[in-house]
Amino acid sequence: MAMVGKREWLDAGLVLLAEQGAPSVTIERLTERLGLSKGSFYHHFKGMSGYRTALLAHFETERTTRFVEQAEAAEGDRLRALLRLVLAPGPGPELEIAVRAWALQDAEARAVQERVDSTRVAYLTEISGDAGLAQALYLVVVGAGQVVPPLTGRQLKNALELVLGRRK
Repeated sequence: MAMVGKREWLDAGLVLLAEQGAPSVTIERLTERLGLSKGSFYHHFKGMSGYRTALLAHFETERTTRFVEQAEAAEGDRLRALLRLVLAPGPGPELEIAVRAWALQDAEARAVQERVDSTRVAYLTEISGDAGLAQALYLVVVGAGQVVPPLTGRQLKNALELVLGRRK
């Protein structure tokens, strides 16, 4: 079997988190999902608390830092490029909900969620040139995942277009 690195453990954790929430992210479930031993887990992480810290950092990198980097690298309208990334299919909405739920129960997750929210709004403000518009766009994206049932990708895109259409 190929050597599994830290990233594979963290990617598996994000999937578990998105599917079942923070309480489901256990060594047992991770080793089962990856078909690996606990020894392999402990080769990369000192324990579950170290893993959770790394998982939160991985979430921030994958769902914020990487999006900003890709939007910055895009030709033309950075705001449109960013919204395309946000609207891309995948476990994004479920993962965002799971991390927000975790942040209600856990101080470390809350600190990461606060940093992610402020980074995202600051970047939206920078690329839109409008703090109010940035806040409105962010609230639409966050809210779209929180309503039951969540908005579809198409509904979210329509809501974002509506906010952007009102731009002065």
